[in-house]
Amino acid sequence: MLEESNIDEIEIKEGEESVRITRNSGSQNVMMASYPSALAPAPVAAAPVAAAPAAPVEQAATTSGHVVKSPMVGTFYASPSPTSAIFVEVGQSVKVGDVICIVEAMKMMNQIESDKAGTIEAILVEDGEPVEFDQPLVSIV
Repeated sequence: MLEESNIDEIEIKEGEESVRITRNSGSQNVMMASYPSALAPAPVAAAPVAAAPAAPVEQAATTSGHVVKSPMVGTFYASPSPTSAIFVEVGQSVKVGDVICIVEAMKMMNQIESDKAGTIEAILVEDGEPVEFDQPLVSIV
């Protein structure tokens, strides 16, 4: 993204932590003040996220039910762990407050709950797929 813009440096601060990305002669240097190096892949993961919304948005147009959208940018998970059963399946009944998926953002697992009672009409995202803010995740009828 830096290469496509006129920006040579960007710094994001949240509280006492900060992330700085600098462009020098076509390469990126990532410098971190308080975060461990596990956060360094985040800028690389941003590229697939930009392309991801096209397919789910088209699927959302074909659903007739209430759409539960992602409250944040992150990674969609249909189950609490790779060996666990998924939270919901198409055709399953849900109540308000039932956990329907997890969106991982910055190593925090955020449970996404149903805000409507009904039946799962469609799951609009693949397990492990990056999601954008406000991207449709699940349709409930």
